[in-house]
Amino acid sequence: MAKEEMMAKEEKFCCAATANSDAGKTMSGSSCCDCVKHKHRDVNSKEYKSMIRRLKLIEGQVRGIEKMVEEDRYCIDILIQVSAIQSALNAFNKELLAQHIHGCVVDDIRHGKDEVVDELVAAVQKLMK
Repeated sequence: MAKEEMMAKEEKFCCAATANSDAGKTMSGSSCCDCVKHKHRDVNSKEYKSMIRRLKLIEGQVRGIEKMVEEDRYCIDILIQVSAIQSALNAFNKELLAQHIHGCVVDDIRHGKDEVVDELVAAVQKLMK
């Protein structure tokens, strides 16, 4: 493997690209060509399947609201469904944040990359708006 490839692989990309305002930048601050942070997940894990299942359920709820709007349903009924989606997204965020802390954050701290704590604090502050 070439030295440049090794350095690129060592650059830490996190699973929560939207968690910081520097999405599309590496932790060193330089721009990347694909502008997305990545984390390798085990697509066969229980956690991964749970996250995908939650997202598919949320997607179905959003489609249901779209249909309600198209059918000109009562506004309060739509608002109740929107609230249910917000709760489902909050549950997804909690699950993803826990996985991020147990995985990305712990690994980075073990490797001496303490700046990940600042990124985590910023992400939690955004989630609590």
